[in-house]
Amino acid sequence: MEGFSKVAPQYERGRPDYPAEAADWIAAAAGLGPGRVVVDLAAGTGKLTRQLVRSGGRVIAVEPLPEMLSELISVLPQVEVVIGTAEATGLPDAVADVVAVGQAFHWFSTPAALSEIARLLVPNGHLALVWNRRDPTQELQADLDRIMARFRHATPSYESGAWTEVMDRTTLFEKVAERRFGFVQALDADGLSDRVASTSFIANLAPEEHAAVLQQVRELVPGDSVELAYECTVYLFRKR
Repeated sequence: MEGFSKVAPQYERGRPDYPAEAADWIAAAAGLGPGRVVVDLAAGTGKLTRQLVRSGGRVIAVEPLPEMLSELISVLPQVEVVIGTAEATGLPDAVADVVAVGQAFHWFSTPAALSEIARLLVPNGHLALVWNRRDPTQELQADLDRIMARFRHATPSYESGAWTEVMDRTTLFEKVAERRFGFVQALDADGLSDRVASTSFIANLAPEEHAAVLQQVRELVPGDSVELAYECTVYLFRKR
Protein backbone atom coordinates (compact mmCIF):
# COMPACT_ATOMS: atom_id res chain seq x y z
CA MET A 1 0.00 0.00 0.00
CA GLU A 2 2.99 2.27 0.54
CA GLY A 3 3.36 2.59 -3.24
CA PHE A 4 0.40 4.96 -3.34
CA SER A 5 2.39 7.57 -1.41
CA LYS A 6 4.67 7.90 -4.45
CA VAL A 7 1.93 8.48 -7.00
CA ALA A 8 -0.77 10.67 -5.45
CA PRO A 9 -0.80 13.18 -8.38
CA GLN A 10 -0.95 10.35 -10.92
CA TYR A 11 -3.78 8.74 -8.94
CA GLU A 12 -5.78 11.96 -9.03
CA ARG A 13 -5.18 12.49 -12.75
CA GLY A 14 -5.45 8.91 -13.99
CA ARG A 15 -8.06 7.15 -11.86
CA PRO A 16 -11.68 7.45 -12.97
CA ASP A 17 -14.29 9.26 -10.94
CA TYR A 18 -17.18 7.23 -9.56
CA PRO A 19 -20.47 7.50 -11.45
CA ALA A 20 -22.82 10.07 -9.93
CA GLU A 21 -25.59 7.46 -10.26
CA ALA A 22 -23.72 5.15 -7.90
CA ALA A 23 -23.36 7.81 -5.22
CA ASP A 24 -27.00 8.83 -5.64
CA TRP A 25 -28.06 5.20 -5.19
CA ILE A 26 -25.98 4.90 -1.99
CA ALA A 27 -27.54 8.11 -0.66
CA ALA A 28 -31.08 6.92 -1.39
CA ALA A 29 -30.59 3.37 -0.13
CA ALA A 30 -28.73 4.36 3.04
CA GLY A 31 -30.69 7.53 3.82
CA LEU A 32 -27.90 10.04 3.30
CA GLY A 33 -28.77 13.72 3.16
CA PRO A 34 -28.71 16.94 5.18
CA GLY A 35 -28.27 16.23 8.88
CA ARG A 36 -26.64 12.85 8.22
CA VAL A 37 -22.94 11.93 8.42
CA VAL A 38 -20.86 9.76 6.09
CA VAL A 39 -17.26 8.72 6.71
CA ASP A 40 -15.25 8.10 3.55
CA LEU A 41 -12.72 5.56 4.81
CA ALA A 42 -9.38 5.32 2.94
CA ALA A 43 -10.52 8.34 0.96
CA GLY A 44 -7.35 8.64 -1.13
CA THR A 45 -7.45 11.75 -3.31
CA GLY A 46 -11.19 12.12 -2.80
CA LYS A 47 -12.52 10.34 -5.87
CA LEU A 48 -15.52 9.01 -3.93
CA THR A 49 -15.59 11.90 -1.46
CA ARG A 50 -16.56 14.44 -4.10
CA GLN A 51 -19.57 12.32 -5.05
CA LEU A 52 -20.65 11.79 -1.44
CA VAL A 53 -20.63 15.56 -0.89
CA ARG A 54 -23.49 15.79 -3.38
CA SER A 55 -25.81 14.14 -0.84
CA GLY A 56 -25.81 17.30 1.27
CA GLY A 57 -24.70 15.42 4.37
CA ARG A 58 -21.61 16.01 6.47
CA VAL A 59 -18.64 14.17 4.97
CA ILE A 60 -15.54 13.15 6.95
CA ALA A 61 -12.61 11.83 4.89
CA VAL A 62 -10.20 9.44 6.65
CA GLU A 63 -6.90 8.60 4.91
CA PRO A 64 -3.56 7.30 6.27
CA LEU A 65 -1.27 8.78 3.58
CA PRO A 66 -0.57 12.54 3.82
CA GLU A 67 0.36 12.65 0.11
CA MET A 68 -3.06 11.38 -0.93
CA LEU A 69 -4.83 13.59 1.59
CA SER A 70 -3.03 16.65 0.21
CA GLU A 71 -4.58 16.01 -3.21
CA LEU A 72 -8.02 15.63 -1.60
CA ILE A 73 -7.69 18.90 0.29
CA SER A 74 -6.71 20.77 -2.87
CA VAL A 75 -9.90 19.60 -4.59
CA LEU A 76 -12.27 19.59 -1.57
CA PRO A 77 -11.05 22.19 0.93
CA GLN A 78 -14.46 22.25 2.63
CA VAL A 79 -14.38 18.57 3.65
CA GLU A 80 -13.30 17.51 7.14
CA VAL A 81 -10.16 15.36 6.94
CA VAL A 82 -8.56 12.98 9.43
CA ILE A 83 -5.28 11.09 9.14
CA GLY A 84 -6.13 7.59 10.30
CA THR A 85 -6.27 3.94 9.31
CA ALA A 86 -9.17 1.56 8.84
CA GLU A 87 -8.31 -0.12 12.13
CA ALA A 88 -7.78 3.14 14.06
CA THR A 89 -9.60 6.15 12.64
CA GLY A 90 -9.43 8.29 15.75
CA LEU A 91 -13.10 9.20 15.35
CA PRO A 92 -15.65 8.92 18.18
CA ASP A 93 -18.19 6.12 18.63
CA ALA A 94 -21.41 6.25 16.58
CA VAL A 95 -20.25 9.26 14.59
CA ALA A 96 -21.58 8.10 11.21
CA ASP A 97 -24.80 7.03 9.58
CA VAL A 98 -22.81 5.58 6.68
CA VAL A 99 -19.21 4.45 6.19
CA ALA A 100 -18.15 4.29 2.54
CA VAL A 101 -15.01 2.64 1.18
CA GLY A 102 -13.98 3.24 -2.42
CA GLN A 103 -11.43 1.02 -4.16
CA ALA A 104 -9.74 0.05 -0.91
CA PHE A 105 -11.54 -2.55 1.22
CA HIS A 106 -9.48 -5.41 -0.22
CA TRP A 107 -6.43 -3.79 1.42
CA PHE A 108 -7.84 -4.05 4.96
CA SER A 109 -10.62 -6.64 4.88
CA THR A 110 -9.94 -7.86 8.42
CA PRO A 111 -12.04 -8.41 11.54
CA ALA A 112 -10.16 -5.52 13.19
CA ALA A 113 -11.19 -3.10 10.45
CA LEU A 114 -14.80 -4.29 10.54
CA SER A 115 -14.89 -3.80 14.31
CA GLU A 116 -13.68 -0.22 13.86
CA ILE A 117 -16.24 0.44 11.13
CA ALA A 118 -19.03 -0.97 13.31
CA ARG A 119 -17.87 1.23 16.18
CA LEU A 120 -18.17 4.33 13.99
CA LEU A 121 -21.71 3.54 12.87
CA VAL A 122 -24.96 4.36 14.61
CA PRO A 123 -27.34 1.42 15.21
CA ASN A 124 -28.59 0.11 11.85
CA GLY A 125 -26.02 2.27 10.05
CA HIS A 126 -24.74 1.27 6.63
CA LEU A 127 -21.42 0.23 5.12
CA ALA A 128 -21.00 0.84 1.36
CA LEU A 129 -18.15 -0.96 -0.40
CA VAL A 130 -17.46 0.51 -3.84
CA TRP A 131 -15.12 -0.53 -6.64
CA ASN A 132 -14.53 0.83 -10.13
CA ARG A 133 -13.66 -2.41 -11.91
CA ARG A 134 -11.89 -2.46 -15.25
CA ASP A 135 -13.84 -4.41 -17.88
CA PRO A 136 -11.57 -7.36 -18.83
CA THR A 137 -13.63 -8.09 -21.96
CA GLN A 138 -12.52 -4.82 -23.58
CA GLU A 139 -9.47 -5.32 -25.82
CA LEU A 140 -7.71 -2.24 -24.43
CA GLN A 141 -8.23 -3.37 -20.84
CA ALA A 142 -6.95 -6.82 -21.77
CA ASP A 143 -3.84 -5.20 -23.24
CA LEU A 144 -3.27 -3.33 -19.96
CA ASP A 145 -3.69 -6.57 -18.02
CA ARG A 146 -1.11 -8.24 -20.26
CA ILE A 147 1.41 -5.46 -19.56
CA MET A 148 0.84 -5.35 -15.80
CA ALA A 149 0.08 -8.97 -14.88
CA ARG A 150 3.68 -10.14 -14.37
CA PHE A 151 4.27 -7.46 -11.74
CA ARG A 152 1.11 -8.03 -9.67
CA HIS A 153 2.31 -11.04 -7.64
CA ALA A 154 0.32 -11.31 -4.37
CA THR A 155 -0.90 -7.70 -4.30
CA PRO A 156 -4.35 -7.56 -2.64
CA SER A 157 -7.16 -7.06 -5.15
CA TYR A 158 -10.92 -7.13 -5.53
CA GLU A 159 -10.62 -10.05 -7.93
CA SER A 160 -8.95 -12.30 -5.34
CA GLY A 161 -12.28 -12.57 -3.52
CA ALA A 162 -10.55 -12.69 -0.13
CA TRP A 163 -12.57 -9.71 1.06
CA THR A 164 -15.85 -11.57 0.44
CA GLU A 165 -14.81 -14.33 2.82
CA VAL A 166 -14.41 -11.78 5.61
CA MET A 167 -17.86 -10.31 4.92
CA ASP A 168 -19.43 -13.77 4.76
CA ARG A 169 -18.01 -14.69 8.18
CA THR A 170 -18.69 -11.48 10.07
CA THR A 171 -21.59 -11.21 12.50
CA LEU A 172 -21.33 -7.41 12.54
CA PHE A 173 -22.98 -6.73 9.18
CA GLU A 174 -25.63 -8.17 6.87
CA LYS A 175 -25.74 -7.57 3.13
CA VAL A 176 -28.84 -5.70 2.00
CA ALA A 177 -28.23 -4.75 -1.65
CA GLU A 178 -25.85 -4.76 -4.61
CA ARG A 179 -25.82 -2.58 -7.76
CA ARG A 180 -23.64 -2.16 -10.86
CA PHE A 181 -23.15 0.90 -13.06
CA GLY A 182 -21.29 0.81 -16.40
CA PHE A 183 -19.30 3.79 -17.66
CA VAL A 184 -16.27 4.76 -19.75
CA GLN A 185 -13.25 6.96 -19.03
CA ALA A 186 -11.61 8.95 -21.84
CA LEU A 187 -7.83 9.33 -21.50
CA ASP A 188 -5.00 10.60 -23.68
CA ALA A 189 -1.56 8.95 -23.65
CA ASP A 190 -0.49 10.91 -20.55
CA GLY A 191 -3.72 10.00 -18.77
CA LEU A 192 -3.44 6.31 -19.58
CA SER A 193 0.17 6.38 -18.39
CA ASP A 194 -0.98 8.00 -15.13
CA ARG A 195 -3.72 5.37 -14.76
CA VAL A 196 -1.18 2.56 -14.83
CA ALA A 197 1.44 4.49 -12.85
CA SER A 198 -1.10 4.95 -10.04
CA THR A 199 -1.16 1.18 -9.45
CA SER A 200 0.75 0.33 -6.27
CA PHE A 201 2.86 -2.49 -7.65
CA ILE A 202 3.81 -0.46 -10.74
CA ALA A 203 4.80 2.48 -8.54
CA ASN A 204 7.25 0.23 -6.71
CA LEU A 205 9.15 -0.89 -9.83
CA ALA A 206 12.78 0.04 -10.39
CA PRO A 207 13.12 3.25 -12.50
CA GLU A 208 14.19 1.59 -15.78
CA GLU A 209 11.48 -1.07 -15.60
CA HIS A 210 8.91 1.54 -14.59
CA ALA A 211 9.75 3.69 -17.61
CA ALA A 212 9.60 0.68 -19.97
CA VAL A 213 6.14 -0.29 -18.71
CA LEU A 214 4.75 3.21 -19.14
CA GLN A 215 6.19 3.42 -22.66
CA GLN A 216 4.31 0.25 -23.58
CA VAL A 217 1.16 1.78 -22.14
CA ARG A 218 1.56 4.99 -24.16
CA GLU A 219 1.82 2.94 -27.32
CA LEU A 220 -1.74 1.72 -26.73
CA VAL A 221 -3.04 5.22 -27.59
CA PRO A 222 -2.80 5.52 -31.40
CA GLY A 223 -4.61 8.85 -31.66
CA ASP A 224 -5.70 11.68 -29.36
CA SER A 225 -7.43 9.50 -26.78
CA VAL A 226 -8.92 6.14 -25.89
CA GLU A 227 -11.92 5.05 -23.82
CA LEU A 228 -11.53 2.61 -20.94
CA ALA A 229 -14.60 0.55 -20.07
CA TYR A 230 -15.46 0.16 -16.37
CA GLU A 231 -18.17 -1.22 -14.13
CA CYS A 232 -18.77 0.42 -10.77
CA THR A 233 -19.94 -2.20 -8.29
CA VAL A 234 -21.54 -1.19 -4.99
CA TYR A 235 -22.26 -3.53 -2.08
CA LEU A 236 -24.43 -2.19 0.74
CA PHE A 237 -24.38 -3.73 4.21
CA ARG A 238 -26.33 -2.88 7.38
CA LYS A 239 -24.88 -2.98 10.86
CA ARG A 240 -26.55 -5.73 12.88
